[in-house]
This record gives sequence, C-alpha cells and structure tokens, in this order.
Amino acid sequence: MHEEQEPLEDWARRREERRDASKGKLRAIPLAEGRHRGQHLEPDAPRVIQEWNGTEWETVAVVSNLAEAKSVLYPPQPAQERPAEWDRPALGPGRGRHRRTAPAEDGPGSSTTP
Repeated sequence: MHEEQEPLEDWARRREERRDASKGKLRAIPLAEGRHRGQHLEPDAPRVIQEWNGTEWETVAVVSNLAEAKSVLYPPQPAQERPAEWDRPALGPGRGRHRRTAPAEDGPGSSTTP
C-alpha cells in the first residue's frame, strides 16, 4: 500500500459518518407536468414530501401546496427565553458616548485613570 493512501477501514468509517449525517433530510417535489423547476413557480401544485434514508428517497407525505410543504420541511422552532439581565458589564460613571465599562475589581494593579 502506498503511504498517501488511507486504510480501507478509515475510509469506510468516514463514509458511514457522512451517510448517517444526511439521513432524515426532507425534500418537497412538486407533482406537476414537466421538469422539476423552482418551487416558487407553481406554489399551488401539490407536493410529495420525501425523506432520505441513507440510500434512497422515501415518500413520507403528500401535501396540497407550497405553504403546507414549507410547514412540514421547516417546523417552527421553540422560542428561546432571554434572561432578565443581559450578560454585559455595567457602564462606568459619566454621560459620554464613549464611556468605559466599570472595572470588575478595584484591586492592586488596577488603574483608575482613563
């Protein structure tokens, strides 16, 4: 075996990782005459929802239009709650636009001059 070639086991492992990462991906195919074109061209055409199982696309649903297909493909994400206080340091004293943030500790070695 040449030095620049990787072992077959390593290649097979990387291939399986790539295939596993793509499993479960969904796509919507319009059920219309002719070639599959941009999804926005026929928004009222029914669509078939297909899922990738690692080797082929399997049909999982049929929807009546583009809006329903988008709701299946891109489900709403749960809203993330923001904390009550921000994680930023408080501003120092003064009223300028360019105020420095207040130092975390006033210990030895800390400078109070701007």
